[in-house]
Amino acid sequence: MRRRSLLLAVPAGLLTLSACGDDKSDQKKDQVGESPSAPRPSSSAKVVDGPLPAITAGTRFGEKPTVAKGSGRPSTDLAVKTVVAGSGTAVAEGDYVRAHYLGQIWDTAKVFDNSYDRKQPLVIQLQQGAVIDGWRVGLAGRKAGSRVEMAVPPALGYGAEGRGDIKGTDTMVFVIDVQETFNGKSSAKGKVVPQDDAALPKVGTNTDGKAPAVTVPKTAAPKKLVAEYVLEGDGEEVRATDKLLLQYKGVLWNGGKEFDSSYSRQQLAAFPLQQLIKGWQEGLAGKKVGSRVMLVVPPDLGYGAEASGEIPANSTLVFTLDILAKM
Repeated sequence: MRRRSLLLAVPAGLLTLSACGDDKSDQKKDQVGESPSAPRPSSSAKVVDGPLPAITAGTRFGEKPTVAKGSGRPSTDLAVKTVVAGSGTAVAEGDYVRAHYLGQIWDTAKVFDNSYDRKQPLVIQLQQGAVIDGWRVGLAGRKAGSRVEMAVPPALGYGAEGRGDIKGTDTMVFVIDVQETFNGKSSAKGKVVPQDDAALPKVGTNTDGKAPAVTVPKTAAPKKLVAEYVLEGDGEEVRATDKLLLQYKGVLWNGGKEFDSSYSRQQLAAFPLQQLIKGWQEGLAGKKVGSRVMLVVPPDLGYGAEASGEIPANSTLVFTLDILAKM
């Protein structure tokens, strides 16, 4: 199946998945110029238990921590400790994680970044080129609901060049509260909403990570956009300026043929909402994170009178979308 681009006026081959903080505007907004979302080339890493400085206040999961200055010389290896053990899904390399974090310098205890004050956790992919190797290696195998402390040597952080206030000789200390992990088998977990309108498609309510079934009625397609909850989550409402982490599947109203699916690729999609077709922009705005949404997109809010790959001209499109997280 040919993958369709949902980006406006961008060829399918240019549609790529990117982690938070990849562009300059995100860096300025989220202060990620000194945070873990700026990548370095991969390095081999040995993981050790310590040394690690004490967490002196804010010791509970989800609380902003206060961390003592490092004592003595830090390890040249990656020091990692699970401070609070969670019971959620284990994180794997390549997953997206949603986490609060605080980062400071070993020698001075100077905090260079923290998400707690912003009241917005970071969502980032643990993939080479998307995050520093200290996070990519150190979080793998840890479970959602865990607080992890790590000391990242320069070779697994920003290297000899450093970055911003972080010198090339600085070891960085992080406390990371892993809230949730997402991968190609993730599903929304919201409350089931009745689908009573016989004139609209029916979407499956399974939450096992498999693509939900989409059954299109043999009736005329709606002329206007339809955006309905299938599973209603309890997260924040989506804003027009948000970047979203999604699972989705798209089928044609006429015949129900699937033309695109993140499930078939087993790879989540990370999209800035403003760059997507109008049907997604208008249909997802105001919906809650953690929800599954059914969209019926008329041609004027999709691809219009122009054929696009397997999508004929003037096609009404039906989507099921799981809004997993804001990025």
